[in-house]
Amino acid sequence: MAEFHLRVVASDKVFYNGMCEVAIVPGLDGEWAFMAHHDDIVVAVQPGEMRFKKPDGVWETAIVGSGFAQMANNRAMVLVDTAERPEDIDEVRAQEALERAKEEMRQKQSIQEYRISQASLARAISRLKGKKNKNVNL
Repeated sequence: MAEFHLRVVASDKVFYNGMCEVAIVPGLDGEWAFMAHHDDIVVAVQPGEMRFKKPDGVWETAIVGSGFAQMANNRAMVLVDTAERPEDIDEVRAQEALERAKEEMRQKQSIQEYRISQASLARAISRLKGKKNKNVNL
């Protein structure tokens, strides 16, 4: 299968930088799959599970936050606020973050604070969902 270069960058680190055969990112209107020689495109990424297949046939999973993905010249760039492996997620902390976000949503807030609470809630839900899907125990 043909390969292309993938770079996944979070706000605090480069999560992945190398070749891959296919990359699947969670978009606002469903999942987007990128393969070699895909048309040039930019899509919004929402919090969720990103998967990509490396040339050795191994599938990698990343729980990503919001951001965007760009495919141009047979190179994909995914820029997100967070990216982490499911096995690195602390389920207790993620559950606490979910409860905090739910409580913040109940409070009377400005529109900006409400949007921040929404983003926190979406991130906590995607982290817990990704952790439970992999059944990894710490």
